[in-house]
Amino acid sequence: MPTALVLGAPIAHSLSPVLHRAAYAALGLSDWRYDAAEVDEAAFVSFVAGLGPEVRGLSLTMPLKEVAFEVAETVSDRARLAGAINTLVRTPTGWAADNTDIAGIVAALKAALPDDLRDLDLVHRRSRRTGLIVGAGATARSAMIALAELGCVRVTAAARNPTKALASLSALADRLNLELTVRDLDYWQESKAGFIVSTVPAAGGAVAAEILARHLTNLSGVRMLDVVYADWPTPLASASHAAGATVVSGLDMLVHQAVEQVELMTGRRPDWRDLMEAGHAAVAAR
Repeated sequence: MPTALVLGAPIAHSLSPVLHRAAYAALGLSDWRYDAAEVDEAAFVSFVAGLGPEVRGLSLTMPLKEVAFEVAETVSDRARLAGAINTLVRTPTGWAADNTDIAGIVAALKAALPDDLRDLDLVHRRSRRTGLIVGAGATARSAMIALAELGCVRVTAAARNPTKALASLSALADRLNLELTVRDLDYWQESKAGFIVSTVPAAGGAVAAEILARHLTNLSGVRMLDVVYADWPTPLASASHAAGATVVSGLDMLVHQAVEQVELMTGRRPDWRDLMEAGHAAVAAR
């Protein structure tokens, strides 16, 4: 039986099994199976080496997006650029690595744009787009690439450790021809941006929400994606909505990146709406 797995630590919270199974059902792939396995960095390489040929694809969550380079035979341009892998697909000679988080972020934010702005010429969009990233880890790098694809020419990264954030993101910003500013998380809301992507976990998002509420910042016209989808709306999502932003759930990003993964692993592209319906039902049941 063809099988795909999602790996990470912890993994019990993952919605990937729900989304991929919904895709298989909608596509009539009744012979495919999708499961979850808790695997940390130390065990990852040996775990992958022990997988049988029936395992056709792997979805990777934290903390495996960087260690995955150790098992990849080929790496897509977008995964290499991001320095992060969230998808491995078995080929006749080894594992092919990719990063579908980027496409997931782009699709989620683009859907939040008014219809008359979605198809603007890239040059025109570049003259008027700025982006803000909250956080500086592997997902932040994917977010930076996504913001560049959406037409941003200036990006601010706000993190608890600005020095570490600069080291993590500056080379990528140069490759993307982006003007990068790094600031302390305490001042994240002061950056004027058309798009905001929060890549921090729930605890960090709660801190960012407190900062936003304290300063009463006006976020009207801003499209904001919070990659967290559990316990929605998160404190950050609620605070951003109250400040006037159009807020997009991490579930939207997860669904759109899962569509890309399913296609890479099975060769069939599902309708994102089937996955979204299953995702909403699963979140509501928790």
